[in-house]
Amino acid sequence: MELIDKLNWRYAAKAMNGEKIEQEKVDNIIEAISLAPTSSGLQPFEVLVITNQEIKEKIKPIAWNQSVVTDCSHLLVFAAWDTYTEERINKMFDLTNEKRGFTNEGWENYRKQLLATYPNRSAEENFNHAAKQAYIAFSQAIAAAAFEGVDSTPMEGFDPNALDEILGLREKGLRSCVILPLGYRDSEKDWLVNLKKVRKSKEDLVTVLD
Repeated sequence: MELIDKLNWRYAAKAMNGEKIEQEKVDNIIEAISLAPTSSGLQPFEVLVITNQEIKEKIKPIAWNQSVVTDCSHLLVFAAWDTYTEERINKMFDLTNEKRGFTNEGWENYRKQLLATYPNRSAEENFNHAAKQAYIAFSQAIAAAAFEGVDSTPMEGFDPNALDEILGLREKGLRSCVILPLGYRDSEKDWLVNLKKVRKSKEDLVTVLD
């Protein structure tokens, strides 16, 4: 299968060569992020696509000085909602009704259920839930990048509070949760590039109940 071949090709690139990614490939990766499933279809996160080199230089020191932050073509920052609000929930439900061209009693009852539940939870619980949804899209971005022949480096190794300050995320009701440099591997500088991919055996990974 082509997808499996691409996933076997991909790895967490430790060095990138600074080459720019073709815009069509970037667009396809962003589209894959948009198409990722999320709980209740709320898409409770935003993605910042950073190509500005000065901003990447500011981020590098708070990301363990990892070179891929500045040597990548595009740096994606996944920022989850800081909490769920009535306004945010209603906006997505209204958008669904608009796109589908009709309202549905069951759907509207579900809206009421979420409105009675989510905004009453703590902001931290809501952020953690939203961040999990961002991670689903993050994983889909990694797969999409591999399919496009683009390298990526999944990264949690950064100071989220510092990144939030650099990007002004808290003022927008967002908190960073994970970042994804995209680019092309520098095979001469990357110690990981030729090492064998290691994964658990299927027996250790999967339990079949039939």
